[in-house]
Formats: sequence, structure tokens, C-alpha cells
Amino acid sequence: MRVLLLASAFNSLTQRVFAELRDHGHRLTVHLACGDEPLREALRRDAPDLVLAPMLKAVIPPDVWSRYPCLVVHPGPPGDRGPSSLDWAIHEGAEHWGVTVLQADGRMDGGDVWATAGFPVPPVGKSDLYRNEASDAAVRAVLLAVRRFASGTYRPRPQHGPERDAPEHVRPYFDQGLRAIDWAADPAELVLRKLRAADSQPGVLDELLGGEWYLHGGHPEDELRGRPGELLATRTGAVCRATADGAVWIPELRPRRRPGGPETFKLPAVLALGTRLPELPELPTPLELPEHRRTWAEIRYQEQGRAGLLRFSFPGGAMSTDQCRRLLAAYRFACSRPTSVLVLGGGRDFFSNGIHLNVIEASPDPAEESWANITAMDDLVEAVLTTTDRLVLAALGGNASAGGVALALAADQVWVRDGAVLNPHYRLMGLYGSEYWTYTLPRRVGAATAERLTRSALPLTAAGAQRLGLVDRVIEASPEDFGREAARLAGLLAAGPAADGLIAAKKAARERDEARRPLAEYRERELALMHRNFFAPEEPYHALRSAFVRKRPRPGTPAHLDPRLLDRRAPDLPPTEPPGTDRAEPGPQAPPGPSPRV
Repeated sequence: MRVLLLASAFNSLTQRVFAELRDHGHRLTVHLACGDEPLREALRRDAPDLVLAPMLKAVIPPDVWSRYPCLVVHPGPPGDRGPSSLDWAIHEGAEHWGVTVLQADGRMDGGDVWATAGFPVPPVGKSDLYRNEASDAAVRAVLLAVRRFASGTYRPRPQHGPERDAPEHVRPYFDQGLRAIDWAADPAELVLRKLRAADSQPGVLDELLGGEWYLHGGHPEDELRGRPGELLATRTGAVCRATADGAVWIPELRPRRRPGGPETFKLPAVLALGTRLPELPELPTPLELPEHRRTWAEIRYQEQGRAGLLRFSFPGGAMSTDQCRRLLAAYRFACSRPTSVLVLGGGRDFFSNGIHLNVIEASPDPAEESWANITAMDDLVEAVLTTTDRLVLAALGGNASAGGVALALAADQVWVRDGAVLNPHYRLMGLYGSEYWTYTLPRRVGAATAERLTRSALPLTAAGAQRLGLVDRVIEASPEDFGREAARLAGLLAAGPAADGLIAAKKAARERDEARRPLAEYRERELALMHRNFFAPEEPYHALRSAFVRKRPRPGTPAHLDPRLLDRRAPDLPPTEPPGTDRAEPGPQAPPGPSPRV
């Protein structure tokens, strides 16, 4: 069908729905809401069979929904209505929630139901839940609704009247009055729920050290204690704050915008507080923690037999210069251990999105900090590429983009959860890119497809990436179960008879590639172009970065989503054929056995 995706932003869910529907053969156009008349013009131009709104904050005008079938994705179960559905679910401690695809009409979130899907609510932040469990449910519901619509025979069920299977519950906007933390009275679990319900947006407005701040993210702390509201310690940029009965870690802060002042943006808490921060103990980062510990640690390492597991989780998937260096140090430690397989990643939510644009924006010299950050990323990727005494598996439990995809491609095999979305490109930020992508991407998909992927700047599903050869294994697992399943499969590979042969083949392949063209040449060329992006005054990178971190989207639909160009720019996605024969020699593959789609 011809489907017009109507959205307020091309966010994670919109990208995933876009990529999933393209995988299913539908012809898509994208329209980012910027007023009623541009929407009417887009509908006249594209004449879609269906309008689908994965994430929409605006109201669809009556003359549109009365003329075109318009389906809206609501992040709540049937009967739930209001703009803060996930916030309420987390705040009230719901264990199970749902997504509803409903028909737009004159009632906000009250139209007839085309499909619904449920999902569990683990103790994670709202943005993590939205990108993972809620996204999985939304895709199931969207695909079912689209199939039902295409059949021409399905009758959607009303949310009211005798056929209603859930009571109507209209919830108000979840404002700061509901989010406020009473540090003297609120127990840690309630504080965590409040923080998690606002972790990405809008944050919890609070007073701290004489200023007003939005608190972003919340993690438990099981040992530190202090006077309620008091800052107790720091660790890797986060601050620990005492509650009535315990303590929580807060990774990021955003200062409240002053009237008429510039937009503010999130930063690591220690960096945001700057000289306001009193002298506090900086706690060491424990790489190896007992399973029962509940504390903040961005990087963790453990072993299961001959498999090492190096997990990391950085807020928003961004990796600052310091975070890259700490992950590199942890990687070198992991490589000193007597294992034959090393799993890089394996956590839920983001794998990596590359350099930390917010930290760069806050730097006194953003160009110099950009250079330091990309150099640190390159050092990390180089260490992965030159590891020849064990197999390295990149395990992506969540989305990855730009340098994060390049980091994954440095590994010998790339394993991805079936719900992840990959964006293997840099150009929307005005960057050429580095992290040895000019070596790793063409060797997997061939030069022609690598060119299309980086120029089209379109998202890929895990299955689509596997068909291209970008991904070796797609693991069908829930976000909570992915890490355990990846560890289990890595353990089987490490204990199996093929591991030593794969390691030997990998070492020989690396030596042949180095003889043909040294890695240093790839790095030198990439960084020469990145240097120009960072330091040449005519380059768009700094303006694009500033707009991005301050959430100042350009009006209208971005040029790379122009419906007249989408079909031409789409990467080749053969539905059943194996990856193309224009690939360079692949890295070591898993031994024969079950299908790589687990």
C-alpha cells in the first residue's frame, strides 16, 4: 500500500515503523507535522491509501481524518486516554501496559481500535521502555492494523459502548507538580519511579545547590546513606543523592531555562554543576560487581566459562572522550583475561550513538573537544579491530547509529536483538565519519551498498541489516532477555570445537588486509576529512550539532525523507536472497548449525 507516515518527529519509534513497513513492501512517504496546510498539500501530492501516525503531538484536522483513513499509535491500552500514558504507567508501578492503534476522529485517543498489543513494564526509564518493550508492542500492533486495513474486511472495535472491553480512563498531563520529589519523606523506590517517568523528557524539576535543575535518569544505590537530599558522592559524571531511606544515582542534569535565555540541554551531572559542586568522594568504578549489588556503573565485566562479557550503558548512547577512554581501559582488561570469546555490549537499550554531542557543545572549544572525542573513539575501535587472540562479538540489545554502528562492525560478528534499529551513517550531522567505517562497512556489504547506506541516511531493521550482510545474527528475545541469550550463545561458541579455528582464520585475514592496506591509512584519510568538518568555518557541523542538542528541529520534512527521493535512495533489501557477492572477504563466521535468526 501507499502509506503516509505522519509524525511530530522522526524519532526512534517513527524510524522503526518506517523501516518495518518498508521491509514488508509498502511504499512510504514521511511528513513531519508543521501545520495543517502542508499536511493537506502532502496528501494531495501523495494520495496515500492510509495515513499512519506513530508519534504525533498535533491534532489531525477533521477534514483530513474524515477524508483519509488515519490510524494513530497511542502508548496505552484500550480505554486509556491522555498525553502522558507511559509516565502514569511508570509512576503508578504498572507491571503490564499496552499500545493501541486507533482511528482518528473527533475524540483525542478515543477512536475505534484497529489493533492492540501488551507489554511488560520492567523497572527502567521511560525512554528505555519506549524504545524497547513499548516499541516492540507498537510494531506488532501496527503490522496487524495495516494487515487488517489492507484486507478491506475488518471492522475496528469501538472504545465505548457495549463492545468496549476496558473502562475509559482519561488522564491529565503529568506536570511537574506530580513529579516533585520530597527528599525528606519519599522513599528511594518512589524517587526512582519519579525519576524514571521523566528520564529523557521533561526531567524532574528540583532545587539543588542554589539552582533549579531538571534531573534526568535514576538508578538505585544499596550502600551509601546520608541526610535526605544531600549529595553523597560522584562516580563517572553522576551524583549520588540521599533519600529518606537510601540513595539514588542521577546521571544527568539540565539547568532550568531563564526567561528569554538560551535553550538548555542535558549534561553529565558533575559537568553541569561545575564549580557549584562541593568536594565529594569520587567513587571508583567497579568493573566486576556481585550480582546482588544495586549501584550505578556504566561499564561492567564478568565471565562465564571461556566467554568474557564486557557490558556498557551510557545515557542516550553517547560516548564522551572520557567514556571512550574508560571503555578502552576496560576492553584492554578484558583482553588480558584467559577467554576465547569476548562479548562487547549485551545490555538493553542503546548500544552506542558515537561521540557525545552535548558534552562537545558545552566545551569551551567544541572543535577541539570534537577532535579529542573522535580520536578516543578511533582508539577504541582500533583496539577491537586489532584483537587477534580471541573472537569479539558485538551484541546490540538496542539501537545504534553513526560511530556506534562502526564500533559494532569492528567486531568479528555482530549480533542484534530483533527490535533494534541501525542508522549506519553520519551525514545528517554534517560529518564524514571515522571509526574505520571506510574499512569495516564495505568489507561487509560491498562498496556500492556502503555508498547507498551512508548517502540515503535511512534506518534499518535488524532483519534488513542481516539481509544486507551488515549483521550476522538476529536474536529474537525480549529486551530483558537479550543479554542472557547473547551470553548463552557466546558460551556455546567459546566451548565448541570451532572457536580455535575461527580465531586462527581471523588472525590470518587481518594480516592479509593489513598487507593490502594498513589500518593507519583508513584512519588518516577519515580524520583528515573529519578535521575539516570540525575546524573549517564553512562546514555545517557546528550549527547542526547546536540545533540538535537544543532540540531545535528545522521546520518541515528533512530533505533525506523527500518522498520523491526515498525509492531511489533506499538501500537494496533483497527479501530472501543471501547478501550480495560484491562483499570483501568476510570475517570469521559461526560454525554450521541452527539458523542465525535465533
